[in-house]
Amino acid sequence: MPSAEEKRQRTGLVLPTGFAGLWLLLFCLWLIFNSSLALPILATGVVAATALAWIFTTRSTVWHYVRLTPRTLYHFLAYTGVFFVELVKANVNMLRYVYSPRIDIRPGIVKIRMRLRSPIGRLALANSIALTPGSLVMDVEDDALYVHWLDVRTTDIDEASEMIAGPFEKHLGRVFG
Repeated sequence: MPSAEEKRQRTGLVLPTGFAGLWLLLFCLWLIFNSSLALPILATGVVAATALAWIFTTRSTVWHYVRLTPRTLYHFLAYTGVFFVELVKANVNMLRYVYSPRIDIRPGIVKIRMRLRSPIGRLALANSIALTPGSLVMDVEDDALYVHWLDVRTTDIDEASEMIAGPFEKHLGRVFG
């Protein structure tokens, strides 16, 4: 029985692993940012998404961990919703700090554990944490992230991991592994 690689070589279609998922992501972002379905904008988006997806998937193995399936699409959409909720909560919390008459915070650096194995999953987790106000990823070491937390609620590694990374890791683990 021929392998998938042999079938691709016979048909002449040889796309890098992860190309389709990255292309779809880039093209959707293009459509969202341009908010137009005019033919020149669609054509430019197709060309730009194809060029960028080709460059990133042929020169790096990072996108080889992404598999485009209905399950990963569901978890990516769920992650997007979770990220949006966490972003709003963090911004409301920052407003509370800014407008309170007395600032009662305990800033510090905490160590959290990552369960994610793929480089792109770890990158997505670190960026998700850094983009929510009140936290900033300072260092990555093996399976740990060092996070500057504006208001340290616990120094226990497991509790801090659940509080900071927990909302994101479930879905990112299903998307990126």
